[in-house]
Amino acid sequence: MGKRVLVIGSGGREHAIVDALSRSPQVEKIYAAPGNAGIACQAECVAIKDSDVAALKEFALANHIDLTVVGPEAALAVGVVDEFRQAGLPIFGHTKSATRIESSKEFAKELMKRHNIPTAAYQTFDNYDQARRYIETTGTPTVIKYDGLAAGKGVVVAMTFEEADAALKDMLMDESFGKGRVVIEEYLEGPEFSLMCFVNGSTLHPMPVAQDHKRAYDGDKGPNTGGMGAYTTLPFITEDDLQYAIDKIMQPTIDAMASEGYPLTGVLYGGLMKTATGIKVIEFNARFGDPETEVVLPLLDSDIFDIFAAIATNRTVEDIHWSKDATLGIVLASKGYPGSYEKGFVIDGLDKIDATAYHMGTARNGEGELITAGGRVMIIVARGTNLAEAMQKANTEVEKIECENLFHRTDIGHKALK
Repeated sequence: MGKRVLVIGSGGREHAIVDALSRSPQVEKIYAAPGNAGIACQAECVAIKDSDVAALKEFALANHIDLTVVGPEAALAVGVVDEFRQAGLPIFGHTKSATRIESSKEFAKELMKRHNIPTAAYQTFDNYDQARRYIETTGTPTVIKYDGLAAGKGVVVAMTFEEADAALKDMLMDESFGKGRVVIEEYLEGPEFSLMCFVNGSTLHPMPVAQDHKRAYDGDKGPNTGGMGAYTTLPFITEDDLQYAIDKIMQPTIDAMASEGYPLTGVLYGGLMKTATGIKVIEFNARFGDPETEVVLPLLDSDIFDIFAAIATNRTVEDIHWSKDATLGIVLASKGYPGSYEKGFVIDGLDKIDATAYHMGTARNGEGELITAGGRVMIIVARGTNLAEAMQKANTEVEKIECENLFHRTDIGHKALK
């Protein structure tokens, strides 16, 4: 009998996970909680919030779910994995205590310091005046991070003292992300890249590296966002770079978490930078990245159900096979994003594209039309034998989407083809 899988979450990352699961011959039925309009084409959406642990557990028990896959960090941070495991329900994701590697920047930095994992120098503050004085002493540019979950928006790279001061006021005085602390880091320079690994307690299985584009506009201009696009096959990351990142960063981090009693059992995302003095950690996430997942998972040639199920039940993960193709994804976002924006605009043209559309923030109106329902609305992912081919195809196909309130970048992947 085919397997029944529940995917928790509602964004493009979860759509890519559902899409990968739909390719498994073992999977008979997929549910998504709460899902979105695009996910609804491949899974049955159920109206349960991703952080409503009690309702999610009740649904999984009542519907005889064989495996649950957690997408968003918010669900991990409230302990959905702990609750499911106590109920005997197989679930892919980290425990609440292990999720601190993402949910607390301070926890992650202290772990790296204890275990000599290369990262930027830092100090932590909960007092605005003390933090301000520290930056007056150390100077700019500097990096200010909210010590908690902020949906990818709690990081400010301040090039001037005025920018740094505004960020400190925003996070510590105005409490834009809630009451908390900030981590002030040394500013590092170099190309960033994302390395995601499937982790089963002590062993890791790396995925293809990717790079996302955080700034809203072409030329890496404008405010930071949750990600405006991503691509795979990075020419500036060599095999030696990748091996260094695995041997000196990812594996030592996995070992450190296990040795301190918080084994990782899901995806460890390393946001890394190749600096002049070596590769260093910018951040860790305790789950699939977004939008990186949307360009990485289409390259998976192995059955993703086997991978998820093995990790969820503490079994050995067999060899994982990946395509050598390149992928590139372009995000369509609501005008005004990452600031305020309007919703409810009709989207046409999806039936014309020769690419994959993963929905991030869409819904159906009363007439059944597809409409915008979020800041980032969808990502169009194209594939090619090389990056230039994938880039050309993605830029061609994204122009076929018709909606009066969307914008997108036209230079995703430009750093790799200079």
